[in-house]
Amino acid sequence: MASDGRKMPPQKQEAQPGKEHAMDPNPQFSNPDYMPSNKLQGKVALVTGGDSGIGRSVCHYFAQEGATVAFTYVKGQEDKDARETLEMIKQVKTSDAKDPIAVAADLGFDENCKRVVEEVVKAYNRIDILVNNAAEQYKTGSVQDIDEARIERVFRTNIFAYFFMARHALKHMKEGSNIICTTSVVAYKGNPKLLDYTATKGAIVAFVRGLALELVNKGIRVNGVAPGPIWTPLIPASFDEEETAKFGSEVPMQRPGQPCEVAPAYVFLASNAFSSYITGQVIHPNGGVIVNS
Repeated sequence: MASDGRKMPPQKQEAQPGKEHAMDPNPQFSNPDYMPSNKLQGKVALVTGGDSGIGRSVCHYFAQEGATVAFTYVKGQEDKDARETLEMIKQVKTSDAKDPIAVAADLGFDENCKRVVEEVVKAYNRIDILVNNAAEQYKTGSVQDIDEARIERVFRTNIFAYFFMARHALKHMKEGSNIICTTSVVAYKGNPKLLDYTATKGAIVAFVRGLALELVNKGIRVNGVAPGPIWTPLIPASFDEEETAKFGSEVPMQRPGQPCEVAPAYVFLASNAFSSYITGQVIHPNGGVIVNS
């Protein structure tokens, strides 16, 4: 994963959500050099959009660190990726962790988020770590091309769901728990081709900061991760073949990052041993792009 400027093969997927098993090469969700040390032993983690991309890698690392893991996916579109992720978690989980579960849901609606939380609590009795990660994006040429239905769809998945998941999960979280939200470098830089997506990612930064202040007196931390260009199913499902081949070349490292280069940031934020004095903050694994708050 050196900064060698290598490109990805041209490719395009015709629909969202994208499929990890159809990508060439497959994203790297694990790193053989990573040394787990029970950082999350005994914890219960719920990861939205955990079947592929960054979410899959987070599930993998959390399981390696001793957490019991549940994740969500989109039924009928991400079933194969979800099955593969379940098997991957089972292979790496520690002996004292419970078997993982995958819950199918469209998280853009409050009642679905409530159901997801209830299923996880029914299985594991509580939630210690909530990772709001699921997202969708669509390329556009102009703000004039973004209609009401499109705005509502993107905002429902990318930010409404973060509110819904948090409000239901918090009923089952206690002091020492934490929430981690996936935002993006575009929240800080802007992106004219992803205007509605960019707006949701900016909203997530504000959500993290505000919710962190609300929950600090309850001993619950809230933080975010703002990845740069990462090789996930969102990319071939959003861009054309030429853009996919050039993806990531614009950052100082001149390549896209891999999910396994982002997921350890979530481990760091989820572990009270490492980040107990951090809340309302955002980590930036983005290939060298300089951003400010």
